[in-house]
Amino acid sequence: MTKLRVLLAVAAAALSVPAQPHKAPAPKTVRLYVFDCGILDNADISRYSLKRDEIGTHLMAAPAFLIVHPKGTLMWDTGVIPDGDFKPDGLPATLNYATAEKPLLPQLAEAGYTPADITYLAFSHFHWDHVGNGNMFAGSTWLVRKGERDMMFAEPPSTRTMPAHYSALKNSKTVVIKDDEYDVFGDGTVILKSAPGHSPDHQVLFVKLAKTGPVVISGDLWHYPEEYKLHRLPTMEFNKEQTAASRERIDAFIKKTGAQLWIQHDFYGNLKLKKAPAFYE
Repeated sequence: MTKLRVLLAVAAAALSVPAQPHKAPAPKTVRLYVFDCGILDNADISRYSLKRDEIGTHLMAAPAFLIVHPKGTLMWDTGVIPDGDFKPDGLPATLNYATAEKPLLPQLAEAGYTPADITYLAFSHFHWDHVGNGNMFAGSTWLVRKGERDMMFAEPPSTRTMPAHYSALKNSKTVVIKDDEYDVFGDGTVILKSAPGHSPDHQVLFVKLAKTGPVVISGDLWHYPEEYKLHRLPTMEFNKEQTAASRERIDAFIKKTGAQLWIQHDFYGNLKLKKAPAFYE
């Protein structure tokens, strides 16, 4: 009887230990994961110089991305709603005009990663809908351009961000990018490219995938595919002239490299992308 009780106690203890996420092995080639971090119900599209009958939907996607390289990992944007805002009831979380059904951390774990596994963190820019879980990656090396970092920690804070969501980054190991291009892993497969205008030091991400081919992830250089097709400029840019110049330069880069353009906020385009734990390679 004593032996049985011991066995039952051991079994109960084993069941009480939370399952650990599987650790993903380092890949031989670059992988790209897409995380579903919700939608933006952005009713006022006049800010994008568009009319309702000119677009497929006013809704915007709000994804985050993980790039896994044989030499390390890069988190690109961190969603809009912090994981801490999600309640145990499993209902969607909301913030301003954003809604998300899934926190980021479980999606990351399902792909085989934790924040401790993330070598580098980079944002397309500092606006609130791209930095929701910034504090989660304070242990990573932050790749940032000076104009963005200055704006993120300016006093008083910008009305377009939420400093509490990334405040821990102030003491993170930081690389301030000075050049037009920053080759993250030194082999041309993952490059941060300067594209200012929407914000002071906005940037886009180039990823060269062995099977999928090259991809440019746009940040907010464009918001809707119709902006790209109709050559419309938003009215609320930090510098509209810089945005126009950046668009021209990045579009030329896309054509030169043959890259796919992934407009991050493109609702229907994002629906078509496979989500983690599936990946592109």
